[in-house]
Amino acid sequence: MTVTTPLQPTARTSLRRSKERAATDRSALHDVLSAGMFCHLGVVVDGDPLVLPTAYGVDLDRGPDGTLYLHGSVAARSVVAAPQQTICVTVTHTDGLVLARSAFHHSVNYRSAVIFGVPRIVTDPDEKLHGLNRIVDHLVPGRSTAVRPPNRKELAKTSVLALELTEASVKTRTGEANDEPGDQDLPYWTGVLPLRVVADEPVTNSDCDLLVPAHVRTRANQLGAPS
Repeated sequence: MTVTTPLQPTARTSLRRSKERAATDRSALHDVLSAGMFCHLGVVVDGDPLVLPTAYGVDLDRGPDGTLYLHGSVAARSVVAAPQQTICVTVTHTDGLVLARSAFHHSVNYRSAVIFGVPRIVTDPDEKLHGLNRIVDHLVPGRSTAVRPPNRKELAKTSVLALELTEASVKTRTGEANDEPGDQDLPYWTGVLPLRVVADEPVTNSDCDLLVPAHVRTRANQLGAPS
């Protein structure tokens, strides 16, 4: 059963500024993760910070608070170093550019999640395949059952990290620009430029003579591709 208990603030996840933008409902975290396609993994490697974009998958029913899956090469420095430390994973959606009358009050409408924890390398073969399927299906639901599954050699080259969704924070901004009262009569346009991710029509590979499958068409339509 999907966890519904509120997010519990910690020293790392408590907001210092704009506290009113924090979301404590765990469903807000689930929504940010569900709507995203890529995250940024922050890890310290050889004493230096390293932040890498990567695909991810989520299983809200695995573990006490749900589990985030990340993958990488078995030789990747980030994957090797991650299980030995607390890592930081972020997912961000930019929903609009907020244009104020003053430069100071320009802002961005966004939804963001930050997750902390010490990940584990997935060693169980069934969970490893499950995690990889979750990552593929997160990008295009239904894709993992419409392709050749990874073989033994490919699995040996791939590592999967599992990170529990226990310590996390969610922060959002919505709405108009917040101009100073004294600036509201200035002759400058103010408003919001909305932003969203939009898919184009699927492009079939040059060596493929099959029609676009239903699961790909559905995903494209979800992302606003022309019908």
